[in-house]
Amino acid sequence: MGTRELGLPDRVPSAAALPERVTIWEVGPRDGLQNEKSIVPVEVKLEFLDKLADAGLSTLEATSFVSPKWVPQLADAEQLLSGLDRREGVRYPVLVPNERGLDRALEAGVSHIAIFASATETFAEKNLNSTVDDQFAMFEPVVTRARAAGLDVRGYVSMCFGDPWEGAVPATQVAGVGKRLLDLGCSQLSLGDTIGVATAGQVEALIGQFPDVGTLAVHFHDTYGQALANTVTALRCGVSTVDSSAGGLGGCPYAESATGNLATEDLVWMLDGLGVETGVDLDALVSTSKWMAGKLGRPSPSRVVNALAG
Repeated sequence: MGTRELGLPDRVPSAAALPERVTIWEVGPRDGLQNEKSIVPVEVKLEFLDKLADAGLSTLEATSFVSPKWVPQLADAEQLLSGLDRREGVRYPVLVPNERGLDRALEAGVSHIAIFASATETFAEKNLNSTVDDQFAMFEPVVTRARAAGLDVRGYVSMCFGDPWEGAVPATQVAGVGKRLLDLGCSQLSLGDTIGVATAGQVEALIGQFPDVGTLAVHFHDTYGQALANTVTALRCGVSTVDSSAGGLGGCPYAESATGNLATEDLVWMLDGLGVETGVDLDALVSTSKWMAGKLGRPSPSRVVNALAG
């Protein structure tokens, strides 16, 4: 008999205040697949998106309009979006690096975009060919045009807790970048632990830099096994949107020490046990990640997928 048949995990709400419901921002189709060396066929990506929607995930980051030269895995962005069966009630945001990417996104008829900023100088240079200050000159026309076209805009901030070249990153430095993105017109800010070095105290300190926690999301990598602990800390601070990747897929192509994202299944198992609603069918999600692991030819790194799928 499996653990699900036994009614596990048992729901025991935390004594500490937590959101009644958490929105999961599923990044598997974009951040999860972008590092794959073998090109995943667009038909598989479309089926992946459909299966994730079937499992109850309502925000699916579908792809990126980055240059195919830099991320060949996502060169099929237009083809994918043209073939996508967009479900009612499901959002399909895309990552847009610059105005050319925005042009492509607008032509594809998207309604939600995300931009990707750096909290540190070295990563800004390596990832954006820019500086921390100069990146905003690149983002400003993208956000302005997107908002004028009625699009919702999310801002990612990378290297929020540690940088593989610069070391620890001060919370005030990250907050300065984040607040500038919000001032540009981003409706939400995702704070990214790109190399997975954050600990709970750092998370609490950084979130405390922002007066409106409702604008924040968190994006943790599990390099040191801290992603779930950091997530609980963020939820106790009032954050109610969490980024995760089905099956724990993904990393960052510009930071070699960035391992997989927080697995969506591991997140849902924890939230189910805390009595926090997500709208996600965990069994359907596990089945989806097991299916995708088969397509990729390797086991899922998610602990929950391996425990439930056998």
